[in-house]
Amino acid sequence: MREGSIRKLVIVVVAIVLVSGVLVDSAAQKRKRRRRSSSAPKITNPDIYQPSPGDNANSNTDANANSNFQSPDAIRSLSNQIDKLNQRLNDMQASQQSMVDLERLSRAEQRASQLRSELRDVQAKKADLAAHLEQVEFDLKPENIERAMAGYGTTRPEELRAQRQKQLENDRTRSQQQMDQLNASEQRIQQAIAASDTEVDRLQKKLDATDRAAIQNAQMNANTAQPGSTASPSP
Repeated sequence: MREGSIRKLVIVVVAIVLVSGVLVDSAAQKRKRRRRSSSAPKITNPDIYQPSPGDNANSNTDANANSNFQSPDAIRSLSNQIDKLNQRLNDMQASQQSMVDLERLSRAEQRASQLRSELRDVQAKKADLAAHLEQVEFDLKPENIERAMAGYGTTRPEELRAQRQKQLENDRTRSQQQMDQLNASEQRIQQAIAASDTEVDRLQKKLDATDRAAIQNAQMNANTAQPGSTASPSP
């Protein structure tokens, strides 16, 4: 009888333990499900963008600005500004070219002046040498050689006359060679002077044409700047 009661008591305890384990397990599973459900991300649809009145105003302003920019008056004004800038650029380039031409003209004139000075020196040397050659030719005449040697007292006058004649002939040969060199120098300098004069004349004509064009452009710009006036074509 006592053993039967003990057995029943053991069965009751085991039953209580099993029930409590089942309850604890079910509570733990519920807590896990709650954690998983709370950590899962929520997917929401984004809000549809609605432009503000200020954005519409800005877009309208940009559209108006673009329409104004593309208007015929704006295009004409921009074209006039571009033409003025191109004209200024052309004027600057023409001015720089004129400065270069002026420098070239100055150098060409200096070169021509220097060459003319050299030519005068060569011609002066030629004149002196020509006079010397004329004197040598005069001294080479036999009567002049004999007259020149008459004052020397010698027993061999023929040798003195021959020596005198040889000296004069050598002098004439040297002087003639110098004259040939001076003639070549004179011809070279004259050719250089002609080239310099041609360059000077070309540059002067170019500068004169540039000055006339600048004056005509200034007159046309002045006529165009006056209201109600039309620029007449230049002749």
